[in-house]
Amino acid sequence: MPKTARALLQLPPSTAAAIEKLGADLAVARLRRKESLKAWAKRMGVSVPTLQRLEAGDPSVGLGIVATALWLIQRDGELRNLAAPEHDQGAIEMNVREAVELGRARAQASAEARISASRTKG
Repeated sequence: MPKTARALLQLPPSTAAAIEKLGADLAVARLRRKESLKAWAKRMGVSVPTLQRLEAGDPSVGLGIVATALWLIQRDGELRNLAAPEHDQGAIEMNVREAVELGRARAQASAEARISASRTKG
């Protein structure tokens, strides 16, 4: 089995559901604009079956195709923030933990240095 297929089988259920919702939302956006599958696919530079897969929430549809669909509805600007470091809560929490540990280590080292200094004076 190709690695891509294996990765898609391992999608977390919440992620698969989010991809399905995105596809459905893109279909609604197309329909609200009264665009046919054929016309929308042509504007995107994809085949009608590919657009149908996108709207069905097929996770194997390429990111570039998803980005183009978002561009058609003026939502592609959101892409730049999806994984922005300033919004990476997991990394932020790791940084805070590391800073707290560093602060504790420095405080302990400072306390030990003071104790050592007081012993040498006395």
